[in-house]
Amino acid sequence: MPIASHRGRGDERAAVIPSEFLPLFDDAFVRSCDLIEEYVARLALDAFRSTGLEQAFVEETTADEAITRAGLAPAVARVPVAWLLRLLESRGWIERAAGSDGDERYRIAQRLPLLDPNEVADQQAAHDPRCLPAYRISALAAAHYPTILRGDETGEETLFAPERLGVWAEYFCNANPLYAIANSIGAIAAERTLAKGAIAVLEIGGGLGSACEALLERLNGMGHGADIYSYRFTDIVPGFLRRAKKTLAARFSDQRITFGMLDIDRPFAEGGVAPGTCSLVYGVNTLHVARDLGFTLGEIRRALAPGGALVAAECTRPFPGKPLHVEFVFNLLASFRDAVLVADWRPNAGFLTPEQWTLALETNGFSDVEIVPDIAAIREAYPQFVVATIVARRA
Repeated sequence: MPIASHRGRGDERAAVIPSEFLPLFDDAFVRSCDLIEEYVARLALDAFRSTGLEQAFVEETTADEAITRAGLAPAVARVPVAWLLRLLESRGWIERAAGSDGDERYRIAQRLPLLDPNEVADQQAAHDPRCLPAYRISALAAAHYPTILRGDETGEETLFAPERLGVWAEYFCNANPLYAIANSIGAIAAERTLAKGAIAVLEIGGGLGSACEALLERLNGMGHGADIYSYRFTDIVPGFLRRAKKTLAARFSDQRITFGMLDIDRPFAEGGVAPGTCSLVYGVNTLHVARDLGFTLGEIRRALAPGGALVAAECTRPFPGKPLHVEFVFNLLASFRDAVLVADWRPNAGFLTPEQWTLALETNGFSDVEIVPDIAAIREAYPQFVVATIVARRA
């Protein structure tokens, strides 16, 4: 996200980003965004080579044909390879053409550049080393692209092996600005959404607890902490849940936080969530991994009390088909790739556009849908702006 607007009007941040969010997007943060995008682009170029795709695209060919030529597992490789092709094309490193059969075909137009990712990591270390956990996660993914795309190992067992929990703890952390931005935007949106009075919160996909930490700090700081009479923190990963419980119970010992397992792809009643009991269902980077988004939204709606709100901070795709740098890592996970698709509002697994989120919620029993900040109003000036919170009320 360069400081200068894509429209050539200089710095438009103050004109398109609401004042309450603007301080989050200062020059230092924007510089870190630019660096991580360049770093991932260079890793993607390396992965294109290490998986054998460079040789497969010497001549114009489709993604599926190239996957076969490179000896990759189609069920695993289709999504990551399609992403690699879109990213490399956006950089002008490969060319795309429509074949006579209507299929997209790609080829290497000229010799691919040799770009060292470590040069960018060094720049990030000098600029703001707090962001380096994102680099370590990306490098971990890059190292395993060949074996995962060949089907020799799964992304889940490789990236989330027990010995790597510490790496993820550093990544999913409010000390990491590149991740904390979602927690900060979500907390601001949640605080301004909640009505006065007693509040019962259900957090879904709470992970290691950084979103809960940011939300409670915001609510306490704004004088709403005492209104929370119930905070149910949930996740599906036992290791994450244990670590979050240890951290949050110590830090917020005076608040009523309970912890439990909840699978967003299963009926919420199995996790002890009774219908109509929640003022707020809250999640950060959670809903996009719902296997059947319609089902999960239905469960959230049932959990909400009349007038209750869903607040979901999400990495949001500004334009259909635009590759986002975080997908380089998460495309390796079956839980990210596999979803029940719906043409109008869930055309792909993973991240959705503002329009798709709005239609998904309105179709599944929600009203007063709002995307904050409004990416649709920002994206023409800053097409790299991808963090927003989806707010909606139970209809």
